Formats: sequence, C-alpha cells, structure tokens
Amino acid sequence: MKLSRYIKPYWPLALISPLLMICEVAADLCLPFFMSFIVDYGICGEDIAKSPLAAGIMQFFWGAEYEPFSIILTFGILMLVITLIGGFFGTLCAYTAARAAQGFGHDLRCDAYRHVMALSTEQTDKFTSGSLITRLTNDIAMTVEFVEMLLRMFVRSPMFLIGGTVMLLSLNVKFGTVLLCSVPILALTLFLVLRRTIPLYSVIQKRLDRVNTVMHENVGGARVVKAYTREDYEAGRFDEANRSLRDVNREVLRLTAVIQPVLTILSNFSVIAILYLGGVSLAEGIDGMSTGTVMAGVTYVTQVVSSLMMVTMMFSSISRAAASATRIREVLSTEPVIRGGTETDGEGEIAVSFHSVGFRYPSTSGAPVLHDINLDVRRGETVAIIGETGCGKTSLVNLIPRFYDATEGEVLVNGRPIKEYDLSALRAKIGFVAQKSELFSGTIADNIRWGDPEADEAAVQRAAEIAQAHGYISSFAAGYDTPVAEKGASLSGGQKQRLSIARAVARRPEIMILDDATSALDLSTEAVLRRALNEELRDTTVIMIAQRIASVREADRIAVLEGGTITHCAPHDELMRVSATYRDIYASQCGKEDMDHE
Repeated sequence: MKLSRYIKPYWPLALISPLLMICEVAADLCLPFFMSFIVDYGICGEDIAKSPLAAGIMQFFWGAEYEPFSIILTFGILMLVITLIGGFFGTLCAYTAARAAQGFGHDLRCDAYRHVMALSTEQTDKFTSGSLITRLTNDIAMTVEFVEMLLRMFVRSPMFLIGGTVMLLSLNVKFGTVLLCSVPILALTLFLVLRRTIPLYSVIQKRLDRVNTVMHENVGGARVVKAYTREDYEAGRFDEANRSLRDVNREVLRLTAVIQPVLTILSNFSVIAILYLGGVSLAEGIDGMSTGTVMAGVTYVTQVVSSLMMVTMMFSSISRAAASATRIREVLSTEPVIRGGTETDGEGEIAVSFHSVGFRYPSTSGAPVLHDINLDVRRGETVAIIGETGCGKTSLVNLIPRFYDATEGEVLVNGRPIKEYDLSALRAKIGFVAQKSELFSGTIADNIRWGDPEADEAAVQRAAEIAQAHGYISSFAAGYDTPVAEKGASLSGGQKQRLSIARAVARRPEIMILDDATSALDLSTEAVLRRALNEELRDTTVIMIAQRIASVREADRIAVLEGGTITHCAPHDELMRVSATYRDIYASQCGKEDMDHE
C-alpha cells in the first residue's frame, strides 16, 4: 500500500509549497549579487557602467546624476525589500507545508488506527501492543516530518546547490574549481556515512518497539510488580531494552558526527580558496574580478556547501522515513483474517448453535483447544459452562462474537452461520462481559453508555440497579458523574465487575455472555444480581462461565467441558446423577455432606 495516497486530498497545498520555496530561494540568491554592487560601486567607487544592470537600476531611481551613497542606499533598500519578500514566501511555504503534512499525518493515523481495530486478536498479538503503539505514534511522526521536509527542504537544498553554483560561476569561472575540489570530497563522505547508517534506522525502530513493550507491560502490571517486589528485576529488564536502544542511537550519532567537521573544514577551505583566487586576480588586475565579486563568491560557496549539508539531512530523513513507512505499510497491508458478511439477522428458536466445532489457536501445535463441540442454546435460555481451569471455556464463548474463528465446524446465531453476518450487526446482538473488567477514562455514566450511547440518565441508572452497582455509585459525591481512573484503578474488583455488567445490560442484548463475570462478588450479591438479570432480561439468552457451583446451579442447563469437548449438558440435578466430573467439582466446593443431601 502506497502512503502517497494520503497526501492527495492536500495536493493544492503540497503543490504550492515548493513554488513558494522557489521564490524564497530566488530572493536569497539575489542578495549576494546586490551586495557586490554596494561594495564595488558604492564603497570602492568603481565605474557603475561596468554593470548594465546596476546602472539601469540607478538610472531608474535617480536619473543621470547621483552620489556613491545613493548606490549604497538604493541597493541596501532593495536587499531589505527582497529579504522581506523572501521571508513572506518562506513563512507562507512553512504554513502550507505544515498544513499538508499534518493533514497527511492525521488521515494516516486515523486510517491506521481503524485498521488496527479491524484486525483480529490473533493479528494484534502478532504485532504486540508495544510495536503497534510505536508504529501509530513514532513511525507516523517520522513520516509526517519527512513529508514536511519534502515540501520545503527538498526544494530549498537542490535550488541552493544548483542556483548557488550557477551564480558563483556567473561571477567568475575560476571559482568553479573550488567546487570541483570540495564537492566530491563531501559527497564521498556522505556516501560512506549513509551507507552505514541507513540500515541502522530500522534497528532503532525495533529497539524502540521493545522499550515501549516493556514500558507498557510494567505500567499496566505495576501492582503485580510491586506486590512481588520485582521493581529491581523489571528496572533491569527496562534498562537492558533502553541500553540496546541507546547503543544503536549512539552508533548512528557517532557515524553522522563526522559530517559536521568535514563540512566545516571544507567550507572554510572553500572560503580561503575563493579569497586566494580573488586576491591573486585583483593583484594581477584581471578584468572581471572585483572586491564585491570576491565577497559575493564567498557567500555563494558557503551557500553551496551548506546546501550539501542540507542534502545530507534529507537523505537521513529519507532513510528514517523509509524504515518507518515500511513498518506502517506492514500494518495497513495486513488484511483482517476475520471478515464480515452482509446479513444482519437470522430466524429460528435456537439463539446459538455449535455444530461439530473445533478450535486451536493460530501457530500452535498439539491437541486442539476444542473439538467436537455440539450445543444448541435456545432463545431466552440460560446455559452455564463449567470445567477445570484451562479446559477451553473462554475460548468457546470467544467464537460467538468472532474474536476468533472456529477451525472446524461452524457457529450459528439465530440459525444463520456467524460468518454470513456483518460483524457490527453480529456484535450488536451480544453483551459481552469478559473475565478482566476493562473500563475507560471518563465518568461512570460514560462507561455504562458504552453499551448504548443513546441511553438517557434513567436507562443508565436502571442498568446500574440491575447490575447491583447503583448503591456504591450513589455513595460517591459526584454519583454517575464520578470520574473513572485509567483502567478503572479507582474502583475495586467487584465494583469494576458490576460496572462491566451494567454496561452490557444497558445494551439490552439478544445474547449475554458472562465470562466468569461475577468472580469478585460475594455469593449474596451474586444471587441478587442473578435474580435481577432473570427478571429484567427474560428474553435474553445468557451464556455464563463460572467456577463456582453456586453461580451455575440455577441455570436452565449446565454444560460440563472436559478435555476440550462437552461431555454432559443438563440441569444441576441431572448432572449430579450422570456426571462424575460435575460431582467432583460439587464435592470440592460444597463438601461431602451437602453432596449426600443432593
């Protein structure tokens, strides 16, 4: 995918910026030429008739007779006016280039973000969160900086190089020998340096990925790090990643540090050479050489050598931007493996069906996580899934909203294969409460409205009441307008879980998935919550995962997941008769005596 398409909406600004820069450079190139008129004809008193241009300008402003000071005043004012004109064009160029570059960056960043959100969990895990953050921030910033430099420096530097050379040769052809000696030396130096540094820019971005990944892990898991007193270990891990980044950056800086001294030496030697050639020519009385010509030559040779330095910066920027652009294209060119269909609904009494479903995580080997899953969940039914840790309960429910796709068989919602559904339409039917409660910065009401952005205050409060969250929310001074810290750090585990349930309830979904969503609640609160959900969401199909028998025993049916497949699916009483695994779980939680009463 070519990133150049993102500059197309701003092509008028992108086109006018180089034209404005040409005007600025042309103005800058005129200044030494007019300065030579001041020195030769205003200060040294040479005959102005030697220059038809200078004589014509003075004739236009002063007529036939004027004083030497008039020459200084006239061309001094002209230089001031030209400087102001050049400054105006330069400022306007900076504005248009910035507008185009920032617009390019804005559109690219938005598109990249939307694309990342469209990728499957498998694909985002492959990139890693730290790398994606780097690509959407630092890498895009590099490309934006490159675009802005492209619209300004990529015109300014070559024009100064070419224009300065032409103006220098127009003063005196001998001055060209200075460039023939200095430019190849500087060009060779640049080539040798860039050949070493260009590959390192890709390494820098990868090392930065690692730094961001470690930082992201430690900031997100700060409580765990502190609880296990692993601050020193994590600091060492971060220091290792940071040191590797520093070492590569240091190597790049060490190589590029050669350029500035070489540039300074060549610039100074070029100035000395111009002064020498000019001095010799003046001493020998060679026609066409003057003090003003020598001074203008010094200025032009400095501009030419400096423009080569700017060209170096351009190549450096190209190298960094190319590395960053490659990484951005890797994201944008990654096609989502999970694509939606066109259907928005289905028909049938079976809300969710699993037909011979099997699943294994991508890039894994060995036994599949799930196999031979056959289960029908009717509309309005509550089905619980229970089993030992790691048996695939979460993997099973993740197939319904297509966080992953089944590798065998198919999953149906309302009698229609979920692959035929438009993804947004499919997920709009589902209220999903994950094991880990994910909250977002904003207010409590904002987090509940994630379920339904159009929900009014009454609907938000009702959802909180059903989720048994209204009580603690009312205890806050700001109530539903209480700010939620990043990732819900200001709330307890139980409070976050109830707020997550309220968010799902506010959606009034056709299918509610509760993935161990009440593990942080006490049994009495959980019982009240279950009753409220049953009363308020009677037509909603509920699929719940839980570890506690007390959480699932009132479900219409309980599916026992064992060895990656469903061995039994029946109400609690029947499972106590037919499922040894269920009886073992019951005995481990409720004790032998309670089991005998069953």
